[in-house]
Amino acid sequence: MLLVVLGISMLGSLPWAYVYDEWNAAVALLISVAITAGSGLGLFLWGRRSRLTIYRREALAVVGLGWVLIGVYGALPFMFGGTFTNFVDAYFETISGFTTTGATVLTDIEVVPRALLFWRMTTHWLGGMGIIVLFVAVFPQLGVGAKQMFRSEVPGPITEGLRPKIKETAVALWKIYAFLTLLEMGLLMLCGMSFYEALSHSFATMATGGYSTKNKSIGFYDSVAVDVVITLFMFLAGINFTLYYLVIRGNWKAMVRNSEFRLYLGISLIVTLLISLDIWSLHGSLGKAFQYAGFQTVAILTTTGFGTDNFDLYPAFSKTILVCLMFIGGSAGSTAGGMKISRLMVLFKVAYQEVYHVFRPQARMSVKIGGAAVGEDVTRSILAFFTSFVGFFALGSIFMTALGLDIITASTSVVACLGNIGPGLARVGPIENYADIPAVGKAFLSFCMMLGRLELGTLLVLLVPDFWRR
Repeated sequence: MLLVVLGISMLGSLPWAYVYDEWNAAVALLISVAITAGSGLGLFLWGRRSRLTIYRREALAVVGLGWVLIGVYGALPFMFGGTFTNFVDAYFETISGFTTTGATVLTDIEVVPRALLFWRMTTHWLGGMGIIVLFVAVFPQLGVGAKQMFRSEVPGPITEGLRPKIKETAVALWKIYAFLTLLEMGLLMLCGMSFYEALSHSFATMATGGYSTKNKSIGFYDSVAVDVVITLFMFLAGINFTLYYLVIRGNWKAMVRNSEFRLYLGISLIVTLLISLDIWSLHGSLGKAFQYAGFQTVAILTTTGFGTDNFDLYPAFSKTILVCLMFIGGSAGSTAGGMKISRLMVLFKVAYQEVYHVFRPQARMSVKIGGAAVGEDVTRSILAFFTSFVGFFALGSIFMTALGLDIITASTSVVACLGNIGPGLARVGPIENYADIPAVGKAFLSFCMMLGRLELGTLLVLLVPDFWRR
């Protein structure tokens, strides 16, 4: 049924084929819908007599294998439409969309039919809040596995339900997500964008994806108003969506009292100021420097990856800060990638405790975030995640250098894909793309993107032999 949902979602791009007289793209989409939905219905009929209850292992398999499959089927419109002749490229582009990474292998985006570009942007929007979360919202009869599926896809170390039932939580998240998307679309249209471009870029912004319909990304518009609107909504997309729900329910102080939000806001403002001062001389005025610095800071911190300026030309100080932001990411429970601010808060507090215990070993201390104690199981999972993330980054960088890439390109391509950011530095910089990466490297980076989106464990567990034993 997940494939049926995916197939139906492709139909949303068909109206644009009619509007822009792109009949080849329409045929490609219809064939893709038939194959995707048909495969889903075939599998459904094959397994219709199996038990209805989905347990923990089945839920993990649905999420992990589901993401692999949506990359395969989601790539079909690009293959049938002639956008790509190489399936590895089509899969990379599709997974980059669904994982909201925004890394591209397209050298000329504007020659792609607009109907297919809209499908490309739709992959962002579906992946942002999560196609599995949408699936849980649409199909409530998933048994106890629904909660595990929800937890496996919503980013962050602690995934708390907003409502008593997990389906109600999924529906609430999607309503907030859709409202913010429509609000941004309206504001972008007021800034001069067409309906098509405003909707497309709203999909990419709220998903913290970074795909654009233009080769120069947001820099194409050269508009202060557009920059301000997109910067604002990138920032909003990087906030824990639980806080929006609490504010809507009347708890206006929830956001201000949230320690993760305060740190997220503080990092955004401080880094923007530091980079503004560092690139002042490049742009001639502090105001212009602040505009570009603010946009790029939020774009990298929230892992959106939009571009208005070539930050690969920034001084070493600014580039180093931006690379550090690639590891941090946005808030837990947001659409942003990266390691998440709440995890880093826990890590720093654990490190402080260890230093404190050096001279006072008898002291008993608990890790607290926002006044609430963090359980040992959560702390342990965060330490495991951090170790795995850094370890995979290191090994991945070595692997990419073995393919002939320089160390800057290799390392930043891995962290950009693992953190679902998109642009890196050097050959994968903000005005470059991933087209020249060897096919083996693209396949590996596609795996990195899925690892980052599913926060390592959900995908890696499929590689454990005991997982498949009865």
